[in-house]
Amino acid sequence: MTDFQTKDKLFIGGSFVAPATDATIEVVSPVTEQAIGRTPEARPEDIDRAVAAARTAFDEGPWPQIAVSERIEVMRRFRDAYAARMQETATLIASEVGTPISWSLRGQVGASVGVLDYYLGMAPDFAWEREEQGAGRPVLVRQEPVGVVAAIVAWNAPHFISFSKLAPALVAGCTVVLKVSPENALSSYIIAEAAVEAGLPEGVLSVLPTDRGPSAYLAQHPDIDKVAFTGSVAAGKAVMAAAAANLTRVTLELGGKSAAIILEDADLDITLPALMPHLIPNNGQVCISMTRVLAPRSRYKEVVERLAEQFRTMVVGDPLDPATTVGPLVSERQRDRVEGYIAKGLAEGARLVVGGGRPAHRESGWYVEPTLFADVDNAMTIAQEEIFGPVVAVIPFEDEDDAVRISNNSDYGLHGTVFSVDEQRALALANHLRTGTVGVNGGGIAFNVPFGGYKKSGIGREFGPEGLQAYLESKAVFNWTRR
Repeated sequence: MTDFQTKDKLFIGGSFVAPATDATIEVVSPVTEQAIGRTPEARPEDIDRAVAAARTAFDEGPWPQIAVSERIEVMRRFRDAYAARMQETATLIASEVGTPISWSLRGQVGASVGVLDYYLGMAPDFAWEREEQGAGRPVLVRQEPVGVVAAIVAWNAPHFISFSKLAPALVAGCTVVLKVSPENALSSYIIAEAAVEAGLPEGVLSVLPTDRGPSAYLAQHPDIDKVAFTGSVAAGKAVMAAAAANLTRVTLELGGKSAAIILEDADLDITLPALMPHLIPNNGQVCISMTRVLAPRSRYKEVVERLAEQFRTMVVGDPLDPATTVGPLVSERQRDRVEGYIAKGLAEGARLVVGGGRPAHRESGWYVEPTLFADVDNAMTIAQEEIFGPVVAVIPFEDEDDAVRISNNSDYGLHGTVFSVDEQRALALANHLRTGTVGVNGGGIAFNVPFGGYKKSGIGREFGPEGLQAYLESKAVFNWTRR
């Protein structure tokens, strides 16, 4: 684990300054259950200072007005300063969240650099302006930054989620107040320090660790032009309600209950290695986890047995051990929540195949064993609600129509996969799934294509040109002096 860290200042408007109050956050290791650091907690007074700095920087500062190439130059320095500390950052996030270090390097920090690289590469060729003909006159259509952005991010992938908002927003010319969760208060300082090293102009970025309450205060602030939020459905509703007071623009990336459909002709020797990394990544604390596996009734027993074999090989341990594949959950509260879902699954008649308890070899830590349920009906709670832990339900289906019905019978629509040796058959079925992303014989996301969900999985898209467009306003300038 990392040495105990103490921070006494907040990053507001580009500088580390004294907080408005003596409120603090204690960051606790999910492995030892002991404190590993302490930071100030931002309160409404600090939020007001950050928003005021961002407002001034947007309305009066150079950032929105300078050429895109100049913003990219600063952002490249930001990217390089951050990337230079990849190992340190991955270790600290693993210590805060419990992410296995191998996944932390790739999915927490590597993905953050990847998002930056994508937007820095695509921005020079983006259509910032184009000319059209309207009412018989030339019309210049401009893309302009939306303004001051409140980026409110979840604890499970704190830097990746942060940069999924920071990269397009800053490239667009927006200024940003980044609100991070208490669980990640320590690692958030690395983002702030990289911004200082890069020479990001005054007021362009603030980084505020604070709890859930101030999120609504930030979302309803009258000087915020756009809210970009990632988190639970319940929190997303609260943020959207707060933003509605000022008709503030919002994008919401919320939860998922994604289904992996294994068709009858699937080759399990190929399917299972492709599927396993997507079942409980980051200890199941990922919105796109394939927590429902749909198997044909004719091969149901075989699929369950093969999955059980895989679950039993998972290594539960210290997240900083490279051999660990499943670490602890982020908090005692989260472990209690997951254990409550496991109990509900048993009470509703699901059959526990693997796991279901706490690992006997761990004397401390908020661990839950990788857990596999069979004989699950899609109406059961564990098949309908997002558990956000290492729990997977295997659900039988009769035919392809039944598989589509089960997959779509969810409040969520974020991700999904279809496995078959017949590519065209899988593609045809994938087109019937009501999800923002669908994989054929594999899963995952890419930074150059849109990511987001149907239904309660969110509003709007991140990544790709669509992710940049979310931080822009379109202006049509009619030139009546020319024909």
